[in-house]
Amino acid sequence: MGDLKGCEKNDPEALTNEQQKKLDSFKIKTRISNENYLRSHPEIDCLLTNFISEICKQKPNNVREYAAEYFSDPNLPLKINAFLQRK
Repeated sequence: MGDLKGCEKNDPEALTNEQQKKLDSFKIKTRISNENYLRSHPEIDCLLTNFISEICKQKPNNVREYAAEYFSDPNLPLKINAFLQRK
């Protein structure tokens, strides 16, 4: 596989027309399902918005370590609920 980065050009003959239609339909259904889930859980938006905001403010050297600490904070649910209340 070498240096493949996932940016290779599509092979138009890799799938039949029917397979491509099924794949496209699956992608659309998945996106709709994901959108419905995210709309029914506004806390996810708050969680991610707050996390990204904190990353930009703090500019940690080790983002993975910062994320682990952020998402394992026992007070995180309280912080997110407070953020939701303000919104």
